[in-house]
Amino acid sequence: MADRPHHLCLLGDANSPHTRRWALEMRARGWRVSLVTARPEPLDGVEQRILPPVRRQADWLLRVGAAQRHVRELAPDIVHAHYLTSYGYLAARCNHHPLVMTAWGSDLLVTPHTHPWMRWLTGWILRRADLLTGDSASLVEAARQYRPRAPVHEIHWGVDRTRFAPVPWEGKEGVQIVSLRAWEPNYQIGTLIEAFALLRQRLPGAPLALHLLGGGSLEHALRAQVQARGLAQSVNFHGRLDDAGMAAVLARCKISVTVPASDATSVAMLESMACGLAVVASDLDANRQWIAPGLLVPAGDAPALAEVLQRLAQDDAHAHQAGERNAERIALDGDRKAQMDHMDRLYRELLP
Repeated sequence: MADRPHHLCLLGDANSPHTRRWALEMRARGWRVSLVTARPEPLDGVEQRILPPVRRQADWLLRVGAAQRHVRELAPDIVHAHYLTSYGYLAARCNHHPLVMTAWGSDLLVTPHTHPWMRWLTGWILRRADLLTGDSASLVEAARQYRPRAPVHEIHWGVDRTRFAPVPWEGKEGVQIVSLRAWEPNYQIGTLIEAFALLRQRLPGAPLALHLLGGGSLEHALRAQVQARGLAQSVNFHGRLDDAGMAAVLARCKISVTVPASDATSVAMLESMACGLAVVASDLDANRQWIAPGLLVPAGDAPALAEVLQRLAQDDAHAHQAGERNAERIALDGDRKAQMDHMDRLYRELLP
């Protein structure tokens, strides 16, 4: 009789592309994968146990009993929680080991600083883990500040380089700029629209276009901003696209912009780099690991962003060169297969 596959139980949002990719990558490596989630969405071959909906932060405290019951019934070999201050809290309360936790960014860089008790709780959660991961050096360092007993590894989401790859630069028309970030306050899409308006003023008649992917709660306000600035003809609202749709838009663009106020290593940024685009990013610790200083700007600074975009728009060779460097960097350090193989090895080291 064949050995049964080891069982990995994830706690995370089933509607997040990151959680979904992680689950499918581990299934492909021979794991049986289940998922305990408050935000369900069907996922092939992954058994889901659904928690009551979470509408506000305090609701997580009320989901402990349900999470404990599901994990007890599933009886996995490893529990792995994605996002410390929600599913990480539930996993810590389940007291099932080995326990892996992954920080996503704001859960370590922003939320613990909102209240002293939140900082205490974050430390308590981290100290329950047997293995911790974060997707940037800044996140790993933030985790270590809490003196966890578990090792902390830098594992990022990586890029599927079979889907995201460069296309010939010569075939790209005009200067098309893309943002893959969600239309939510942290991601500063309004700042990008403002910078694009300034760019249009400085380069009248230039063939400029802006593509906004991602979708989110600020859609109405962002559309109003585009109308008010007279940009309706050159700003395209695409909303949420699948990988193929994203890759098709990236193939037309030369520049990608990601300027959030807070971030760990952004998959959107890595995918843009893999496609050979020049990337302009906010000057954050995580972005400094990937992007040259001359293409980093202060978050929320539309004039500074417009200036860098103008430099790239007026110097096509410089933009092309930056894009080529980005694609080479991802081939070296950003491949999803290599990252997920590493994670698979770490899981197997935890098995009894």
